[in-house]
Amino acid sequence: MHVLRKKTIEQSVAESKEAGHSLKRTLHTKDLAVMGVAVAVGAGIFSVGAQTVAFHAGPAAIISFIIAAIVCGCAALCYAELASVAPVAGSAYTFTYSTMGEMVAWVIGWDMILEMLMAGSVISKYWSVYLSDFVHQMGVTGFTTTVHMGSLSIDVAPIIIIAFFTMLLVLGTQISSRVNNVLTAIKVSVVLFVVVVGFFYVKSANFTPFIPPSEPAVATSSGESGVMFQPLFQFISGQEPTMYGVYGILSGAALVFFAFIGFDIVATASEETVNPAKTVPRGIGLGVLIVCVLYILVAIVTTGMVSYKQLAASGDPTLSTAFQLVGAGWAAKIISFGILVGLTTVVMVLLLGLTRTVFAMSRDGLLPRSLSKTSKRGTPARLQIIGSVIVAIMASTFDVTILSDMVNIGTLSAFMLVAISIPILRHSRPELDRPFKVPGSPVVPILTAVACLWLMLNLTILTWLRFLVWLLVGFIIYFVYSYRHSILGKQSKLMPNLEDMDD
Repeated sequence: MHVLRKKTIEQSVAESKEAGHSLKRTLHTKDLAVMGVAVAVGAGIFSVGAQTVAFHAGPAAIISFIIAAIVCGCAALCYAELASVAPVAGSAYTFTYSTMGEMVAWVIGWDMILEMLMAGSVISKYWSVYLSDFVHQMGVTGFTTTVHMGSLSIDVAPIIIIAFFTMLLVLGTQISSRVNNVLTAIKVSVVLFVVVVGFFYVKSANFTPFIPPSEPAVATSSGESGVMFQPLFQFISGQEPTMYGVYGILSGAALVFFAFIGFDIVATASEETVNPAKTVPRGIGLGVLIVCVLYILVAIVTTGMVSYKQLAASGDPTLSTAFQLVGAGWAAKIISFGILVGLTTVVMVLLLGLTRTVFAMSRDGLLPRSLSKTSKRGTPARLQIIGSVIVAIMASTFDVTILSDMVNIGTLSAFMLVAISIPILRHSRPELDRPFKVPGSPVVPILTAVACLWLMLNLTILTWLRFLVWLLVGFIIYFVYSYRHSILGKQSKLMPNLEDMDD
């Protein structure tokens, strides 16, 4: 079996122009940068940061954010180089297909589907929760988005928001991008407002001790304690479940990485950009820079406003909790509005990223090829609707909030393989035109891959078990269906040496 057969960069680019299976190029640098900010600046900036302070790192959560930002930035450089070389849909999946072979590409594509499917479901569910919270803060009582049908409870809010953005995405990526730009500008303004106001409540005493001493882990409001919720590395090294200290900083960095996903989705949209060789690297770089600055500022404000012990005592802290504890409850309404708007744009970009990944895999025959058909508007309308229906069902009927770590491990695994792809492609295809190059290669990409693996090891044992089950299902699908239906495999039978063309 030729499971490591490779598809050349030239093949990927040529296939992106296939009639009936190609996407329309309408996006520019600003659109991509805003898209990255739109998906990264969501609930995470208002909630994950506070939870990291409370249950993982204390004031040293600032370091957790900086670690995550550095790893994110280095990975973004790797994405930018590969996207400038191969500006086609699929992002990490497409890149690894050309560097490590089909089976590895399948694994990473399967991981990306996991990332975006789980993230889309989780964020859509959160949107419903924060919609109810915002309405209640506005003084409306008895508001609910849940409909009961016998023993089945259905939350209709995720269905509504997903249906709205599905309609926009079917109509065209450009119109979706315009709506996204407006909503993103609103939520960034809210974040900046929160940061400015929050600085007036910052007290230096709350930064002490900056790195709290390690102590036994306690259950959060969701009951997350015990061995299964212990970081894998901590378990392997024989450590008892703890919080704070150095391990707390590292596990906090792994947790807040949920807040940094986004630019990999931007790379997925590279087939829909004008002049992608320049547009994609600039869009990714600008988006990552804005996100990193905003997150570090919010981390400083959150840790400085109240003691991390006070946040932990609240059970399920958010940035609103910090404002309420300092007597600025009025800000909670503004924050609630910001979260609602923030989540709205995240839903749209995740729906786009999910379908573009499946689109690329189906165009290669690893999933049913009929899914990659595009409409007259240049969008995969049928696939967009199918993907959205699946996300809506998961968000409206299942408790998906516990699956946020699955997003992290799927993202980090993709980042790791993309980073490794840089030196591999530099060695195997040195003649390729690279409009953008990662500085310090191969050192920077290798260190980035190691850092991603390290952050993965600091995710919980339960997350790893779920991840392994997901991979097992993926391998079954690959060997039962994908390997036999691969377009590259069919071409290889006609041209036996095709898989060696890039050697």
